[in-house]
Amino acid sequence: MAIIGYARVSTVDQDPQLQLDALADAGAVRVFTDRGISGSAKADRPQLAACLDHLRAGDTLTVWKLDRLGRDTRQVLDIISELTGRDISFTSVTEGLHTDGPMGRAMLTIMAAFAQLERDIMLERTRAGLAAAAKKGRSGGRPRKVAAADVARARDLLDKGLTAEEISKMLGVSRATVYRHLRTATEEGSVSANESRTTTASA
Repeated sequence: MAIIGYARVSTVDQDPQLQLDALADAGAVRVFTDRGISGSAKADRPQLAACLDHLRAGDTLTVWKLDRLGRDTRQVLDIISELTGRDISFTSVTEGLHTDGPMGRAMLTIMAAFAQLERDIMLERTRAGLAAAAKKGRSGGRPRKVAAADVARARDLLDKGLTAEEISKMLGVSRATVYRHLRTATEEGSVSANESRTTTASA
């Protein structure tokens, strides 16, 4: 039974020391840290993946704040649910949240309800926007190029439950284009992560 910490900073210029100090004060015996990571998928955060793999039944995963674990409620809830299924506890230092006992289970129930509400509202707004755009005649025509910001947005929307068809309509491109750019971004992310690990190993 051990307390394991996870920290994340979105840019390489940010200092995770505040998080590391808080996790040490919380009793973490080991901390996994992702640096320069802003992606939403677990695959974008190699140290989170390593942390989850390291955890064993009876351990407690501790973070400084909930938003260090995920960018939205659904993502955080999915990870916590995975941990709960493995008999691993979770604690967020800043919010004072934990998953132990009746209050912990109540917290998960509330988080699940808000996650579903968040997703339903987002989908409703997106579909309403698509319908409005269609009425204005913005559908059809030559597909435009996909900017890097659009690729990031597409990945985020896909994580939140939108279909590739809905995303393609939002961006004004084909479904094939959406799939192609998401695949390319994933492959580039994997290459960057491998290069980073190689550089670290050589240092």
